[in-house]
Amino acid sequence: MERTSRIPGFYKLPVEERVKIVKEFAGLTDEEASLLMKAGNLDISVADRMIENVIGTWPLPLGIATNFLINGRDYLIPMAIEEPSVVAAASNAAKMAREGGGFFTSSTDPIMISQIQLVKVKDAEEARNAILAEKQRILEIANERDPVLVRLGGGARDLEVRIIDTIMGKMVITHLIVDVRDAMGANVVNTMAEAVAPFIERITGGRVYLRILSNLADRRLASARAVWKKEEIGGDEVVEGILYAYAFAEADPYRAATHNKGIMNGIIAVARATGQDTRAIEAGAHSYAARNGRYTSLSRFWRNEDGDLEGFLEMPLAVGIVGGVANVHPIARIALKILGVKSARELSEVMVAVGLAQNFAALRALATEGIQAGHMKLHARNIAMAAGATPDIVDEVVERMLREKTIRIDVAKRIIEEIRSKK
Repeated sequence: MERTSRIPGFYKLPVEERVKIVKEFAGLTDEEASLLMKAGNLDISVADRMIENVIGTWPLPLGIATNFLINGRDYLIPMAIEEPSVVAAASNAAKMAREGGGFFTSSTDPIMISQIQLVKVKDAEEARNAILAEKQRILEIANERDPVLVRLGGGARDLEVRIIDTIMGKMVITHLIVDVRDAMGANVVNTMAEAVAPFIERITGGRVYLRILSNLADRRLASARAVWKKEEIGGDEVVEGILYAYAFAEADPYRAATHNKGIMNGIIAVARATGQDTRAIEAGAHSYAARNGRYTSLSRFWRNEDGDLEGFLEMPLAVGIVGGVANVHPIARIALKILGVKSARELSEVMVAVGLAQNFAALRALATEGIQAGHMKLHARNIAMAAGATPDIVDEVVERMLREKTIRIDVAKRIIEEIRSKK
């Protein structure tokens, strides 16, 4: 059987059939497939070790985005998200991109930055020079904290020293540049920063306060590019509409915030499914969008010489496949197995491709029928269920709300009462 993510009608299949397809695609065991079907798949004893004051778990729907072709390889993409239309939109965008070869991605080495804040020095320049003069010893102290990482080819690679002016006076900030390999890296770089802080105090006579990573991981970038053939997406007018929508986001921070939120819809859904630090990813993305002093679009779109639409997305993505929740949460482990990624870099490239797909889908919807048409159709189901619609009548309730062009919980309740009164 050919291994492909192109699965027409996947959304129409019963959950059991979807799980069966994913099981075969990813080589899941019977136990793993069974675990996916359980609503409460995080054991309370595991949850109790993950955070404090645990009283239960709060599951999200876990969906599969289909059709993704990335660097010539087919992927099924696990996405954990509560918002309707996101999984469907990503799948549709990926389907349209296949005619142009799918998504082409790349990434830089998994470099993280840890900051050591030095204050109360007599001469900031002298302190900076003293730190740089002991660069090799500082790197040695850092690497002594994680010999396993060093053996795997990672570890502290370099350091930079900056002097900044603040409301509390001059500060000397040391950036420890660390290759964290397949880890997200927060614990690694924080531990190294803690280790070198006393030495920096000793050689400068200053006082170290903060020693912590930066979530602006601008040395750890992932990028994706795709071509959407104009015939696939609705013709020249749709291409033009998307370009106008992109130009709006590029120029206006109010629009850019929502534009980038659309990108993050896809990326954070994959991040949740695979046990990543979603807050760190969000912080890095939005700070990167403002790196030139003005908040703007993370992505770029243009019309190529054939008149087709091209899109490009580059952003920091600090993700890991070893350590942390990715190794503790059973569904995160299964999600990584479904993806079949072999490194943190590959995971970041998959995620940035999903972000670009999601962004394209939103822009196309905005430039054509408007975002609400598809979104509200799916949202209507949630409203119907919240109003008390049972599975046997939920489709009828949704259909009538859409016909009345009013999707509200009071309307859903009225329709439910009318349906039940007739039975």
